[in-house]
Amino acid sequence: MAQKGVQLDRETFSCSFCLDLLKDPVTIPCGHSYCMNCIKIFWDQEDEKKIYSCPQCKQSCTPRPVLLKNTMLAVVMEELKKTGVPDEHCYAGAEDVACDFCTGRKLKALKSCKQCLVSYCEKHLQPHFDAAQLKTHKLVDPAKKLQEGANVCSRHNEGMQMFCRTDQKFICYLCPLDEHKDHDTVSAAAERAKKQGELDGRRQNIQQRIQDREKEVKLLQQEAEAIDRSADKAVEDSEKIFNELIRLMEKKSSDVKQMIRSEQKTKVSQVKELQEKLEQEITELKRKDAELMKLSHTEDHNQFLQEYPSLSPISAPTNIPSTKMHTLWFFEDVTAAVSEVGAKLQKVLGEKWTNIDTRAVFLKYSREITLDPDTAYYQLLLSEGNRKARFTTGQSYSSHPGRFTSCPQVLSKQSLTGRCYWEVELRGREVCVAVAYKGISRNSIYAPCTFGAKNESWALSLYGGYSEDWAYFRYNNVQTPVSGPRSSRIGVYLDHSAGTLSFYSVSETMTLLHRVQTTFTEPLHVGFRLSHYEDTAEFI
Repeated sequence: MAQKGVQLDRETFSCSFCLDLLKDPVTIPCGHSYCMNCIKIFWDQEDEKKIYSCPQCKQSCTPRPVLLKNTMLAVVMEELKKTGVPDEHCYAGAEDVACDFCTGRKLKALKSCKQCLVSYCEKHLQPHFDAAQLKTHKLVDPAKKLQEGANVCSRHNEGMQMFCRTDQKFICYLCPLDEHKDHDTVSAAAERAKKQGELDGRRQNIQQRIQDREKEVKLLQQEAEAIDRSADKAVEDSEKIFNELIRLMEKKSSDVKQMIRSEQKTKVSQVKELQEKLEQEITELKRKDAELMKLSHTEDHNQFLQEYPSLSPISAPTNIPSTKMHTLWFFEDVTAAVSEVGAKLQKVLGEKWTNIDTRAVFLKYSREITLDPDTAYYQLLLSEGNRKARFTTGQSYSSHPGRFTSCPQVLSKQSLTGRCYWEVELRGREVCVAVAYKGISRNSIYAPCTFGAKNESWALSLYGGYSEDWAYFRYNNVQTPVSGPRSSRIGVYLDHSAGTLSFYSVSETMTLLHRVQTTFTEPLHVGFRLSHYEDTAEFI
């Protein structure tokens, strides 16, 4: 049957019970056919009623018919087993390329031949693998436009497998001998390779822009969160200050809160608007990238080169201004202004208002901190219940993977999260108080493991002489001079979730020396670095 071009659906030869090809086919009186075993099982269930019906048309008969093998249908089934019956999904649909050799219902084409200008299913494609003359033909993915005029030279009636760069058109291999003589001509594959390189470059540019924009979206999200945290903290601090005043200040507290929220809403709205623009740009870039990728995967060189010039240019990137620090400073300035007003009002009302009250607020968050002997450099002596470190002669510390072996440093045993405050007494020629992640390097060459040398620690250092620039702050190997009143006692306030780290000079008053606004990704440990003999650092 297959040799005569007859193609039937699999279900035509399938049993309605087991849904498989008929086995030992039998035909019952109504004309329907089943596997002999399947219809036997069905009628065995009807033995009690003595009425035997067809499962499909329901026609009944008595007595029970004798089942005889349908010899002709059995022969057909044997033949089908040899030739095979295509599954439904093998037939070509409206959107598929059909085999040009199939008769009747056509199968999907597996390949198209650029020389024959014909598409073949798997069966009819086989000669291209067997015949020596056909093995050299160019097979491509199934294509519907094989026989369009653009692929055949009207002058020489040959396939156009070359490209004239001078005229920017397809030509056949004979065209360079006459009409396109002395023109810049290459094979279509070579021109495709060139354009493919350009396309790949454009895709890389788009993908890099997508990555850059996604990073910027993430940074903007972090900026929005930082604004929210800073705004919430400013509101909280302002409320605390006003709650300590008499009820006459409630109206002012409400005004300040509204001002902060208004600024917060404005700035967050700006950030969200920028974020939406970037997300839209990312969506457009991804769509463009998908378009380029689809064209990049086109195997037909002619189709590729025809569609390549129609590619639209990439839009200019969105300009991203940043007002993060200005916004955060605004909230801090509001808090500072409220504090100043509160102090003045307290003084006017005859109540004692000194900086001690401010320190008392910080002391609410004080933490009991001790040093970890397993991290101490061998020339650091710990005492006072591991609350004090002194640079002196070598100690007999045991070997430990957490010990600093290249830097005269030590870390606290406790890790810090949430809100924390501590004070340290620093004395000597060059002493340092820092916070660092637990994973900071311990035994590399000197610079990378020093507090403040990389982005895993933040350090404030004091040095002898106490000139006007008596200290410096260091982070990621960038040093920032710090000016302030002379004091050996340093207060450190950490708000881990808000990403705030503040250093204060503590004497009769508290003076802010340096403040950091960042994002902490893991718990922090307090650290000391002592650089010279008899330098000391102690938790108060």
